[in-house]
Amino acid sequence: MNSSLDSLLVAAVIVLSAVLGGGMYEHLVIDPSWPKRPDLIQPSRGGVRRGKFWLPAHLLFEVLLLCSLAAFWKLPAIRLWLLAALCIHIATRLWSAFDFIPKALAFEKADVIDETLARKWILKSKFRLPLELLTLSLLLNALRVAFGR
Repeated sequence: MNSSLDSLLVAAVIVLSAVLGGGMYEHLVIDPSWPKRPDLIQPSRGGVRRGKFWLPAHLLFEVLLLCSLAAFWKLPAIRLWLLAALCIHIATRLWSAFDFIPKALAFEKADVIDETLARKWILKSKFRLPLELLTLSLLLNALRVAFGR
């Protein structure tokens, strides 16, 4: 066991767990209410500033994941799990970047929100959590292999 290498991977797991916690918080606390109360997600009206959490959290996770991948590159059994996690995460982030984030920003700035459209966005958004859970499970497998080496 190389503690500095393993620490990168443990940190990636912890940060991704925080990302999942943030996603669950949004789905359980914010999403049920904001279509009827758009001010909850509109910073200009005193609502939450989601970008202040999501941008640094994802950036930190991605840096840790890439550093872990570089650190474990010579160990194929760990590299495979990390590459799989990276692929799932990239797919999720691309989906978010081209679909969810632009719509979320539009909702944050809109004077009037179409509640039906908002509810569809919320429903579709729930499918991102299982993808991040899959990413986490792949990282945990990489960690299991790393600690077993």
